[in-house]
Amino acid sequence: MSIININNLTFGYDGSSENVFENVTFRLDSDWRLGFTGRNGRGKTTFLNLLLGRYEYRGSITANVDFEYFPYEITEPDAFSIDAAREIYDGFEDWELVREITKLGLDDDALWRPYSTLSMGERTKLMLAVMFLKPNSFLLIDEPTNHLDSHARELTAAYLSSKRGFILVSHDRAFLDACTDHTLSINRTDINVTAGSFSVWYENKQNQDGFEMAQNDKLKREITRLSAAARERAEWSNKTESAKYGTTNSGVSVDRGFIGHKSAKMMSRAKAIEKRTEAKIEEKSALLKNIEEYEELKLHPIEFHSQRLCELSGVSVYYGDKCAVDNVDLAIRSGERICLSGVNGSGKSTLIRLLLGDKLDFIGEYYRAMGLKISYVPQDVSGLHGSLEEFENAADIDRTLFRAILRKLDFTRAMFEQPLESYSAGQKKKAALARSLSESAHLYIWDEPLNYIDIYSRMQLERLLSDKNQKVTLLFVEHDRAFCETVADRTITLS
Repeated sequence: MSIININNLTFGYDGSSENVFENVTFRLDSDWRLGFTGRNGRGKTTFLNLLLGRYEYRGSITANVDFEYFPYEITEPDAFSIDAAREIYDGFEDWELVREITKLGLDDDALWRPYSTLSMGERTKLMLAVMFLKPNSFLLIDEPTNHLDSHARELTAAYLSSKRGFILVSHDRAFLDACTDHTLSINRTDINVTAGSFSVWYENKQNQDGFEMAQNDKLKREITRLSAAARERAEWSNKTESAKYGTTNSGVSVDRGFIGHKSAKMMSRAKAIEKRTEAKIEEKSALLKNIEEYEELKLHPIEFHSQRLCELSGVSVYYGDKCAVDNVDLAIRSGERICLSGVNGSGKSTLIRLLLGDKLDFIGEYYRAMGLKISYVPQDVSGLHGSLEEFENAADIDRTLFRAILRKLDFTRAMFEQPLESYSAGQKKKAALARSLSESAHLYIWDEPLNYIDIYSRMQLERLLSDKNQKVTLLFVEHDRAFCETVADRTITLS
């Protein structure tokens, strides 16, 4: 066990008017299994890069461990996987690596295949296995679940829960709960560390937010009352002071000394109340700084004239001689929210391509209603580039509505002027989702919409899609268990 000390850390990107981190101080234990959470663009990957020494910063970071970043960039992808593994760390025995990958559900024959032939999920498992074999390492694991299906996530969570010494960036709540014992959170104004899993942290945050909102309301009432009392006493003091120069009804001069003393006493009380009011205002200003504000999202579905939108009966899809989808039956009816499930490689994305109208070789019966309008969110949005205005024009969407949705998804107005290629992976996915949310459609098809999306935005989408007043028809692929359980009316599993 050793301590990782972060003291007065300050960092900002060149050309940026605001720092990402400002005088941040906290401590981590190298034995902790840390879940790392925060909204997209808050600086999670930036912080990992600072630990790796990739950026210059003010302050200090001290540690007696070697920081290792996942995913590792393999320079010889055509080499055998075991040789690619030795590129990461060459100090292991073969049997050690076989032992580790077996725990992750990866067959040892994968080690003797070219690394480039491994699926993204298989690469994830291999990298993690090698990196945990490296002595004195503290892993910085950046969103490993984006290429893992539900079963693989369960295996990986169990594997991570048996290890120690890592920071895990993930937005999958069930995954974080299954394998972390501390939570590092980037909030709106600070970073804090909490003992316990994500759910423990989130419950504590909800309680703190609730307390601060109640305290804020209480202070607002007190400030209003004290302000009124201070004004009242000041007015009394002024009236009393002006009375020094008058006379009584009988024509006798008033006792100016007595009245002056009374006026001064009233003014003193008014000043004391003003000081109490200022103290309450200062106390109030310290509240609500880390409240995550998010507005309700809306969809714009179009009601179709028929309940029957799409139907597949005994459909198999082929790429040459290879069967990618085998003997699938699927019916999509108006108003359904369907989760399309299955392990990686079972043909989910291929089936979506067929539903979208791509020219694929298939057998079986396929019906798609005439005039059906589909809004689609692709799995991969890494290639987004150009200006936001160009993106809007290409999609032919309402600019005002689109940007209002982006604001609800935690975009700043300054981001509207930035090129899409400068966005984080999560921000690019939000742009694709906002486009779909701006579109009027009979059927929405979303392929892994939550990849890289922060937890608060996931909750926004959950509330939207679980609202039965929204007459939306949705087919989606997703591996976030909490999201699927909340949103889906039924699940179709491809084997």
